[in-house]
Amino acid sequence: MSETESLPTIIQGGMGIAVSSWQLARAVSQAGQLGVVSGTAIDAVFARRLQNGDETGDLRRALNAFPIPEIAARVKAKYFNPEGRDPHHQYASVSKLTISPNLEALELLVVSNFAEVWLAKEGHDGLVGINYLEKIQMATPSAAYGAMLAGVDYVLMGAGIPAEIPQLLNNLSLHHPASLNIAVEGATTPYKSTFYPKNLTGVDLPPLHRPLFLAIISAHVLATYLAKDEVTRPDGFVIEGFSAGGHNAPPRGAMILDDDGQPIFGPRDEADISKVAKVGLPFWLAGGYSTPAHVQSALAAGATGVQIGTLFSLANETGLTKELVDVMLAELRAGTLIVRTDAFASPTGFPFKVVTLEDTLSESSLYAQRPRLCDLGYLRVPYERSPGTLGYRCSAEPTHVFVKKGGTEADALGRKCLCNGLMANIGLGNTRGDGYTEQPLLTLGADLTGVHEMLKVFPNGWGAAEAIEYLLHPSNISLSDKHLLS
Repeated sequence: MSETESLPTIIQGGMGIAVSSWQLARAVSQAGQLGVVSGTAIDAVFARRLQNGDETGDLRRALNAFPIPEIAARVKAKYFNPEGRDPHHQYASVSKLTISPNLEALELLVVSNFAEVWLAKEGHDGLVGINYLEKIQMATPSAAYGAMLAGVDYVLMGAGIPAEIPQLLNNLSLHHPASLNIAVEGATTPYKSTFYPKNLTGVDLPPLHRPLFLAIISAHVLATYLAKDEVTRPDGFVIEGFSAGGHNAPPRGAMILDDDGQPIFGPRDEADISKVAKVGLPFWLAGGYSTPAHVQSALAAGATGVQIGTLFSLANETGLTKELVDVMLAELRAGTLIVRTDAFASPTGFPFKVVTLEDTLSESSLYAQRPRLCDLGYLRVPYERSPGTLGYRCSAEPTHVFVKKGGTEADALGRKCLCNGLMANIGLGNTRGDGYTEQPLLTLGADLTGVHEMLKVFPNGWGAAEAIEYLLHPSNISLSDKHLLS
């Protein structure tokens, strides 16, 4: 990795689905820090935005820049609706992820990831990264290739052990076949998903810039494990604590819930920062680092900087709808906003931070009204039906279907469809044929200190550049935060 002074102090968190929009990442990058787009489900996001008519023309401009025009033309012909979609009609579906994606799925994955990064990088020379979930393995090889075609500078990945990503990026940079071992439940034999860049493009392209890879982890032992071998060694780490938004690593040991039904985290769940520092790679701290004092305390601990999500998720450039941001800011001003760690909401089995808000799936009554359906399927997991034959299941799909596929009723209890809820957060919720419209399911980090501080200065909201200016100036440290630097 290049010298420390060239590394960003602030990494804007890669919040999905499309909360970390290209607009947000671009604004952060232009302010001199690392802007990050979310690659989670970006193929479906791209397809739905095209169906909505692409009023600004941004997506079509990115399509015109794609290096293989024939592929871009096929994607445009498939999904672009110049009249826009009737809001009472369903969106056209995209292919669900499988261990062997079909050509149509691969083209959309590559093009959509290219477009999101290309738009974030357009018109400036700042750094742009893309965030993926290790849990969504089957999309990663083709998605990363699309981002690399656009010149992405960093790839970040969490929600698992991303040991194979460094070599994957090496192979993709040379347009070589790139494989990932796929976790298959009940497997009696190893399974791989392999992406062949030249089979997709049909042309010889010059080598691509190999992006730096940051592994998002929660334990110092994982940093040591990944760094010990050149094949698995990342270029740095993001050490994410359990107060971070979205998915959290489960508590170590048995899952114990408090009186409010939230998982209890303890000292065993906190990374030893001094041991991470001894690994010798750059690292950033995340989860509860939302103020100038937090930034300075991270630097004093040997970190290169911090990764911050919540402060940017509520910024003007966020992918969240303005209506949802306004409601959350109003509740924050009133001191009534609650963020809970739901032990059961996510089909992944990982705890997931949920904002308690009216008219969202955080309300048990509204959740109960939603007919269970898995039509996007990003969190489906493959399972072996028989040797060499795979099926796919999600604990948020209809319970009887999940059980028929070998799941259990207990594993399905309380699971929420994150895919559709997160799509609704960004204004792309589907309206089904039966008339049901998908409802939002919001997530923020548990630490809201920085948000409250920003509201004092910017009561009507803030832009990404204003958030960065606030974070990087020690003069903005409040008296109540001085103890963090002692």
